[in-house]
Amino acid sequence: MDTSMLQRREGAPNGGGGEHDERVEWDAFLMSHRDRLRRMIKLRLDDRLHGRIDPSDVIQEAYLEATVRRTEYESNPEPMPLFLWLRFITLQRLDIIHRKHFCKARDPRREISIHHPAFHDSTSQEIATRLLCKDSSVGEVAIRNERKIRIAKALQSMETIDRDILVLRHFEQLTNIECARLLGLSESAVTKRHIRALNRLKDSLADLPGGFEGL
Repeated sequence: MDTSMLQRREGAPNGGGGEHDERVEWDAFLMSHRDRLRRMIKLRLDDRLHGRIDPSDVIQEAYLEATVRRTEYESNPEPMPLFLWLRFITLQRLDIIHRKHFCKARDPRREISIHHPAFHDSTSQEIATRLLCKDSSVGEVAIRNERKIRIAKALQSMETIDRDILVLRHFEQLTNIECARLLGLSESAVTKRHIRALNRLKDSLADLPGGFEGL
């Protein structure tokens, strides 16, 4: 297999050596992104399937498909970073699982796009709940519920793309550069939107115990 194309891809294996060495390097590269993909799957997997679908199985299927489609990636003259391509394939596998379990016909309006974070169907309440799941500093239920309400309201006041950036940066832990490539924005635009979204959340919680800590 020609490795010259792959060597020029951002974040890709260096190539070189024999076919066996190249395969080992490719497998190691895939494994290095397992934790990031696992976070993405846990975030986007339907709640009804938690405990029934093992994220490791989804990742393994995605890795097998990525290996088969590797030439497709290499032949693209202007590819996105390799991790984002792996993420896209994993999202496709997740979409297949959802349709299989819930017998949903394919909806053209909800096609998985390689340039879209695919979180457009989640509500502000759901995002607020996930944000609070990370917060262990607030123990009282009343305060926690108030925080959830305020976070949801702050999220609802944001543009959809700002909510997407929060999800990508804080749940999937994508970099600003990766968010920019995924959303079709400049890195500076992502940075500004991210700061603006965080400030809105911070302002919404300013007068509550714990404030913005833990988010």
